[in-house]
Amino acid sequence: MVVHKARPKEREASVTNVITYDNRFNANEWFVILGLCAGIIALFVLPRRFPNRLSVLYFMCGVTFGAFFDLTLGEIPVSFYNVGDTSNYETFDFLSIVMYGPYSYVFFYVYDFLKLNQKINSKFIPLYIFIWTLLSLGIEWCGVQLGVFHYHHGYGIQVSFVIYLLVHSAWVLFFHLVKPETTQY
Repeated sequence: MVVHKARPKEREASVTNVITYDNRFNANEWFVILGLCAGIIALFVLPRRFPNRLSVLYFMCGVTFGAFFDLTLGEIPVSFYNVGDTSNYETFDFLSIVMYGPYSYVFFYVYDFLKLNQKINSKFIPLYIFIWTLLSLGIEWCGVQLGVFHYHHGYGIQVSFVIYLLVHSAWVLFFHLVKPETTQY
């Protein structure tokens, strides 16, 4: 058994492989609830922009990428971070993954709006990606402060920066692959 430097709660829990950060309903759960509610409200408030199949696809991009990174970086082969109150997955951890859905939908929504109104051309796409990456980092930083994310093994927000750049770049590419330029909704 390898013992790593940990806070007393973590050291005690490392024997059972479960780390408990908190056991109360508090700021991290409220962050998830408010984030999910804000995202769902945005979905209903924004005027319809895409057909249902694209709306679902854009929503699921966030859920899929969120699940992929949270479940791989958070578990395999080494847990670089934990989500929520313990190192085990709980209901709010899965809700936090669903939070990425409205976020990705709004990413595609704003991008499509700017493309359709010629407010963004190819040379400004990196700026769009960079702005969304900074927004993502800001949201993640708030999550870290409120106990939603707990970093380990040298993982930090600088690693998330690279991941967000890659994810947002992939989303822009995906947008152009699934939505023909001449389509008007």
